[in-house]
Amino acid sequence: MQLNLPADSEPVQDMFARLFEAESTPERVRLAEPVGFDFELWKSLVEVEAPFIRFPAELDGGNMPLLDACVMMEEAGRRLASVPLAEAVVALRLLAKLDQEAARVWADRVREEGAVLTLGLTKSGTQFVPGGAVASGIMICDGETVSIVTPVSPLERPQTLGGNAIGVLTGKVTGREIVGSGAAAVALWQQAVEEWKILMSSALVGLSLEALRMASQYASERIAFGVPIGTYQGISHPLANNVIDADGAKMYLWWVLKALEDGDPCAAANISILFWWASRTASNSVGHALHTFGGYGLTNEYDIQLYHRRAKAWPLVLGDPQQVLQQGGRRLVHGDLGVVPETGVIDLDFNPPDYGSALADETRAIFDEVLDPAKHRLGEANFEAHDWDVHRALGKAGLLYPDWPEEWGGRSARMDEARGCVSVWHDVGYIGHARSVTAMVGAIVLAFGIDELKEEVVRSFASGEITACLGYTEPSGGSDVFAAKTRAVRDGDDWIINGQKMFTSGAELASYVIMIARTDPDAPKHKGITLFLVPLNLEGVEIHPVHTFMDERTNATFYSDVRIPDRYRLGEVNAGVKVMSAALSLEQGGGGYDVDIRDMMEAVLEWARDEEANGRPLVEDEAFLSRIAKTEAYCRVGAALNARARWASTVGAANPAFGPASKVFSTEAFISCSTDLLDLAAPRSLLRGKEGLGLVEMGYRHSTATTIYAGTSEVLRSMVAERRLGLPRSRS
Repeated sequence: MQLNLPADSEPVQDMFARLFEAESTPERVRLAEPVGFDFELWKSLVEVEAPFIRFPAELDGGNMPLLDACVMMEEAGRRLASVPLAEAVVALRLLAKLDQEAARVWADRVREEGAVLTLGLTKSGTQFVPGGAVASGIMICDGETVSIVTPVSPLERPQTLGGNAIGVLTGKVTGREIVGSGAAAVALWQQAVEEWKILMSSALVGLSLEALRMASQYASERIAFGVPIGTYQGISHPLANNVIDADGAKMYLWWVLKALEDGDPCAAANISILFWWASRTASNSVGHALHTFGGYGLTNEYDIQLYHRRAKAWPLVLGDPQQVLQQGGRRLVHGDLGVVPETGVIDLDFNPPDYGSALADETRAIFDEVLDPAKHRLGEANFEAHDWDVHRALGKAGLLYPDWPEEWGGRSARMDEARGCVSVWHDVGYIGHARSVTAMVGAIVLAFGIDELKEEVVRSFASGEITACLGYTEPSGGSDVFAAKTRAVRDGDDWIINGQKMFTSGAELASYVIMIARTDPDAPKHKGITLFLVPLNLEGVEIHPVHTFMDERTNATFYSDVRIPDRYRLGEVNAGVKVMSAALSLEQGGGGYDVDIRDMMEAVLEWARDEEANGRPLVEDEAFLSRIAKTEAYCRVGAALNARARWASTVGAANPAFGPASKVFSTEAFISCSTDLLDLAAPRSLLRGKEGLGLVEMGYRHSTATTIYAGTSEVLRSMVAERRLGLPRSRS
């Protein structure tokens, strides 16, 4: 995997970050209004050849990858650059493909005179052309030819929402020079528009992230009721949601670039869907950012209103983003490959390293031998689907926890080799909750347990003979695990435990529970807790079943004068925060529910191909296409955020709550998408089953719980707000 900005692109980012910071200050942005053009900034960009970043090398252009142009546009968006930069980049590149001699002439005009060549984005008679108010030339397409319009007099310059130098180009044009005709020329113009969508999406990412930074800084400084307003979750949580969406837009954009380079057949559809996502994200992000400033955000003196207006104005020059989303849905459902831009080399990789599939093949072979679809409860996400024969067969081969050291029953596998093995579990439909929970517990025992405890339990975990469960939640504490009231009192070399845990899922199977207990009631709650691994066969332990509407059994567990030796302690006394942090980082390492969402979406698509709506196939219905496209967006963003979390974990990169961000997004998307897909296929989707639309009904019931597992979304949003945005701590 490689999800860092490539080294070759870092100088591009640094140069344009410095240029726009110096040359596109808020004061300069204001001075450029109402037209929305800063000629001095334009001259500075021409001096560094910015409009030629994608111009062919044989014409003295940069011929740089599309990623570098996106890096430039993100910085332009961050500083609200008052120039038609994206339009100039694609117009010059388009002209070079159509007519090199004309391209040389226009390149000289741009370099020597500061002329602006921009792009008309639609084929309609009257166009609102970004940069048209100051353009020397406008490239347009009438459906048969591509031409350059050179206005003999300035176009109408209406005052607009965002001041992006819009000029109104009517159907009656003068000074028109045809530079290409026929299907090939029109296809190149369409390709240019697709590239503009990508560049504009990148600008909107930069705009969103900067607005959120400004809001977070303000929320950290503004005091209300004696504390910074960022302390309040009503402020911090919406901003956390927005930064997750904005980061997701950036990772989604990177995925689209890589998909284009790889020739992925879904790439064309996802250009349009990405544009909708970036537009939606910018509008939502700046809306919440402005709200953070309160009434001050409405005043002209505050910069956030500049971002608020442009978040809407910039993308709307193409028209209604919902129409672009629908276009993406049509491409996706009907396999329209579209006309996509060339990217150049994109040094990104969303796929884990291929260390060989030997361990995954072994895992699959064991499943082929022991798994019986008629017997085993495939596709069920609950502990009751656990089967000891399957568990032990994999344990005997060292493949339950292949990343564990061989001396402890694993295979010393690399992390991504282990993930490859786990992916087989999903492929065959065997969920394996007991395996995943025991994996976390075993890792904590290996990290914090004494040798005697490791000898007692770890190999038995690895062999598949026993499992473990989690004893974090208490009836009065919910997701605040550090508010534990279960007591552990020292008695010589033993500890005596009294208390109750709730939602101890898998306890009916498990031999041990990893438990958080209060060992110093007088200390602050984060400093008076200790973790233990408690055998569940001891006197004083009771396990009571609790059943949920997801067809899942969980448990309430009770501990009455349960005596355990000190060897079952994990970490130092009263230092449970360190152990819990490690445990939660394993549990909150990311979310993979994009896979479940895609399975449901594919089931709905398969069903819809034989359904009709308003006298035509449902898959032709505009609303249906838009809703499928939205689901695709959630799948892609969720997968990209999850890949980022896995990558950061694998390479040890700086990780400002990537795992919690991925988990929040993925689980909330699971709820949203399963709800919409259930509606979309109703009433047929109401029927239970393990295949087809039954996956939607089952996913809808299961999705609700996922925002609670491993910490509620509210807790994880606070983590994102604090670590990603630098907001003050909102939890006591």
